[in-house]
Order: sequence, then structure tokens, then C-alpha cells
Amino acid sequence: MSAGEGRAAAVIGLGSMGGGMAAALLRAGFSVRGFDVVPANLERLAAAGGAPAASPEAAARGAEIVVSVVVNAEQTEAVLFGAAGCAAAMAPGAVFISCATMAPEAVRALAARLEAMGIHYLDAPISGGTARAAEGKLTIMASGSKAAFAAARPALDAMAATIHELGDEPGTGAGFKMVNQLLAGVHIAAACEAVAFAASMGLDLRRVYEVITGSAGNSWMFENRVPHILDADYAPRSAVDIFTKDLGIVLDMARRGRMPVPMASEALQLFLMTAAAGMGRDDDASVARLFARIAPISLPEPS
Repeated sequence: MSAGEGRAAAVIGLGSMGGGMAAALLRAGFSVRGFDVVPANLERLAAAGGAPAASPEAAARGAEIVVSVVVNAEQTEAVLFGAAGCAAAMAPGAVFISCATMAPEAVRALAARLEAMGIHYLDAPISGGTARAAEGKLTIMASGSKAAFAAARPALDAMAATIHELGDEPGTGAGFKMVNQLLAGVHIAAACEAVAFAASMGLDLRRVYEVITGSAGNSWMFENRVPHILDADYAPRSAVDIFTKDLGIVLDMARRGRMPVPMASEALQLFLMTAAAGMGRDDDASVARLFARIAPISLPEPS
């Protein structure tokens, strides 16, 4: 019997990550209702065998597990406590799995409000990209009570290959995710700078990719994002605006803690400049296109 057989789950936010996570839950035997503000995302859920809902509240009604895959703390608060929010529809003992990237103090505030209603809150930011989301092979950095983990376990097992259990306090998972986002943003910016530097020397960029991915200078982000540049494909798997947000959170946290983060600061400026140049909703590999606008280099064009 599948882990989700006979269980009801809701997924709020059916974009590039949430849509894949909903599909993974369906494969595990869950019945899935979902909500998204984009009609096409609801249509994809229906085509996969899920049930579209008109609001977070409607999606969550009767669900044992609600998975929220929205962008930030403000959207998470709206999903929970806004007009037609899902908190009002969730029964005591149900669990809210929050995958948004946000500051730890924001997580703790939301968790306290929800847990006062008898509903479990699992702080569960995710990493791995859209392909791993669709495969049910994400990495989840989770923290929360033992009861929250127990209630969420069937869904976690369906959505993730690696589940890091990081403590019993919501907000700890968020802290780990911010470390990841600092590194991810810096690595993307560095990968784009390296490709632009290679282009300035007239090097064959596909050979650069081949050589570097087998060398010490490689990174997961270089290996993952540079093909977007080589193919001139800037459809957003993860948008520039995601890193203006996430690195902004890193800098806010660092300032409050009097912690210098110069590399994150430089990377944030590159993402902000890329967004200001009109590419905020494009793939985050568009930082390379920013360099191409500044320096006399040529990058691959769409075929």
C-alpha cells in the first residue's frame, strides 16, 4: 500500500516547484486538491489527476496535510490567515508544511499563531530544483515538533529523497535554508561571471562547460545553470527576483546580527542590476546577460 493511500492532501502554490510536488503526492496515492492564482497551473493539476480548488480554504478542507509552496512570509500569512485562508478549514491535528523561504523569526511568528489553533506547523524549506520536485527527490530542511513530523511524514517521504530533521523549533529549518541561499546566489553569480569572462577571451563556451564541470572549479550551480546560457534559454526555472528576495533576507539577518557577508552583498547587487535591466522574471542565469550588456562580449543566441 502506498504511503499516501487513502490520505487527503492540499498543495497551495502549483508553480514550478509546487506543481511537481503535487504530482509526487498523487503518485504516492494521495488525493490532492490544489490552489494557485494562475489558471494554467490548476489545469495542469487536473490533468495529473488532482482536483483544482477555488481558494486555499477550499483546498485545505478535509485535508490531513497542507503543503504551502509560495514565495515568502507575506504570501504564507495570506495563505493561512487571509481572506479564504486555509487555517480556518484545517482540523486540529492536521499539519501545515511550509516550504517558503523566509527569515526564522517570521516562521516562528506564523507557527505560534497556527499551533495556538491546535494545528501543527512544520518549517520545511526545500532545495533541488524543478526536475527533482517532479521526481519526488527534493531535499527538505525541516524543523518542528515530533507531532508535526509524525503528521507530515507520509507527504515528506513522497516528496523528498533527503529529509534533514533539524530540531523541534520552527525557524531552524529556515536558518539552514538561508545558508543554502547565500551559497546558491553567490555560486550562480560566480558561474555567470565566469562564463562572461570566458566569452571575453573568445573561448568556445561549450568546451568551457565540458572542462570546468570536470575540474575543481565546478559547482552544482555552474553545472545546472550554464546550460541555460549555452542554449540561450532564460525561461524561469528559478527567477532573478527569487534571489533579490532571498539574498535580501540574508543581508537583513546579517545586519541585525552584525555579521559581515560581503560575498552575498556583491551577489545581491548583481541580481538587483539584472532585475533593474528588465530581467527580474527571467531565469537567474540572466546575470550572464547583464555582463553581456556591460562588456563587449557575445553570448549564444536562441536558435
